[in-house]
Amino acid sequence: MAEFIPSRLVQALPDNYFTTMDHRINAVVKQGIDVLQLHTGSPDQPTPNTIIQALNKAAQLHENQGYPPAGGKRSLKAAICQFYLNEYGVTLDPETEVTVFDGATVAIAALPQALLNPGDVMLTTDPGYPMYFVCPSLADADVYGIPVRAEDGFLPNYTKIPKSALQKARLLMLNYPNNPTGAIATEKFFADTVAFSQEQHIPVVHDFAYGAFGFDGKRPLSFLQTPGAKEQGIELYTFSKTYNMAGFRIGFAVGNASIIQALSRFHDIDHSDVPSAIQDAAAEALLGSQQSVKDLCALYEQRRNVLVSSMQAIGWDVQAPKGSFFCWFKVPEGYTSETFTDALLERAHVAVSPGVGFGTYGDQFVRVSLLEPEERLKEAAERIKNSGLLKETPVQN
Repeated sequence: MAEFIPSRLVQALPDNYFTTMDHRINAVVKQGIDVLQLHTGSPDQPTPNTIIQALNKAAQLHENQGYPPAGGKRSLKAAICQFYLNEYGVTLDPETEVTVFDGATVAIAALPQALLNPGDVMLTTDPGYPMYFVCPSLADADVYGIPVRAEDGFLPNYTKIPKSALQKARLLMLNYPNNPTGAIATEKFFADTVAFSQEQHIPVVHDFAYGAFGFDGKRPLSFLQTPGAKEQGIELYTFSKTYNMAGFRIGFAVGNASIIQALSRFHDIDHSDVPSAIQDAAAEALLGSQQSVKDLCALYEQRRNVLVSSMQAIGWDVQAPKGSFFCWFKVPEGYTSETFTDALLERAHVAVSPGVGFGTYGDQFVRVSLLEPEERLKEAAERIKNSGLLKETPVQN
């Protein structure tokens, strides 16, 4: 069979860090070993039945069997506006301040191409979602990760950005509640972000993928709730987490009309639009009862409590996240994120994600998901205890 050479752009793309890790985990599983897979980010609960019923009904409508309208059905855009008004008190124009796309990942990949030119810089946090570090290269642009630390609530300090990066910065990408750290944004931080955006004339994109999940009675803030935010940026939202609709592949963006227009224009050329029946199911999710969302948040909070208390009980000094469905645990003294991840897999048969995969400043942490039942989370702690890892001082190579 002939072999053809991919473009220079494709050749330059980095390998997916976590694909290599999946291969290692699968190799252990193929040996017949039960691996507790706490590295995944795919929701484990079912899609609410009302949404499934809406999809089944919508799929039978003749009006939904042709090409969907560019940028989203008017009915879904109206539902999005009503949802943001109900949940956050934010008023949106469905015609100019809303656009729909097939999954938030599509928007994350598209935004640098829609807003950046070669040599421009996108600012984000380090650690942060790995896609943020890769996608600017699709626009021949660069990325600068602002270091974030536990003592600062994993929130970036804009005054610490080097002048060399700031001069070329043309986009700021944020994500709170945060993947991987579980941090949530404060009113002051979002106000500082608006002021920074105004001063530097840098648009803001806030990835609100985990917006439904805040713990200890604290509800995550929408960036657009901040005075002046809608003038300075947009917010991305996905149905995957809030409504367990990961397989439906649908998300939306709301906010600044000029950014929405650029994103929509790019999406119209580069992607097909979301099937109309899925859009109707999404509208049902937004306008229907939100009790399933509250129940899901309570489930994750209970799992968080079980996991954190179980790990603390065996001597691992870990801190509880404030939101998302991830925990960000500092590795024991003497380990890096990779050496501890390897040890957990080999000796405890527990799979977690090494923090270095989320950025340089994640190398002393591992990400642990809350997407397994409580019994399995307790079992993970028991396996780690029995492995003896926490009582050893690792040998440095």
